[in-house]
Amino acid sequence: MSEFGEQFRQGIIVSCHIATEEESKLEILKYFVKAAERGGAKALRIEGLGNVTEIRKLTRLPLVCFIKGVYPDGSELITPNYDDIESLFSAGADIVAIDATKRKRPVGDDGFLFFEEARNRFSKPLWADVAAFREGVRAAEVGANFIATTLAGHTATSAASDYRTPDYELIHELSASLTIPVIAEGRIWTTDEAVRALSCGAYAVVVGSAITRPDVITKVFVESFKHLDARG
Repeated sequence: MSEFGEQFRQGIIVSCHIATEEESKLEILKYFVKAAERGGAKALRIEGLGNVTEIRKLTRLPLVCFIKGVYPDGSELITPNYDDIESLFSAGADIVAIDATKRKRPVGDDGFLFFEEARNRFSKPLWADVAAFREGVRAAEVGANFIATTLAGHTATSAASDYRTPDYELIHELSASLTIPVIAEGRIWTTDEAVRALSCGAYAVVVGSAITRPDVITKVFVESFKHLDARG
């Protein structure tokens, strides 16, 4: 197990993401990081090389890091190339997250081949973001240190019927089948959902939007009131 395995056990990893282009973006990100740390987060998930460099100066919590890229169809790609992995580790990442789905990358490799080569090149911890059971198993076979359900419902072959609910079935299947930590990530909005994910076998839970996206949180509350209008 990775050196961070025990530190993560039954803990919250906060994905600190700022969906704004305001000049104060980095300062907002730093605020969320310190708030998550004060609140007891076991680790942080950070996107972007510049952000990793700055956040590394601010905290000693483990950093799970990635760089956003784009697939040919326009969907989001997590950590596009090997240079990105090297740069993230050099900037202070403790773990690098990589898209380990079967989709074809712009360079031509699918996620499995890319991840396998990344494992051959880097001895530091690698985190596989997957969307399906077989992807998680394959990533574990080629040396992933962590498997996360981050992409469940976000690929063509894993469309979700309800984006407000975590994929408990996938969390349970992976946790029951693998010996490495399975991290529940994606569509977790409440403490009850986080606890249920742990009861399904998750080693730890990543929470992002429900903590660091005030606009999204507000929208969830607004949407929840709409049925009241229908009743008059």
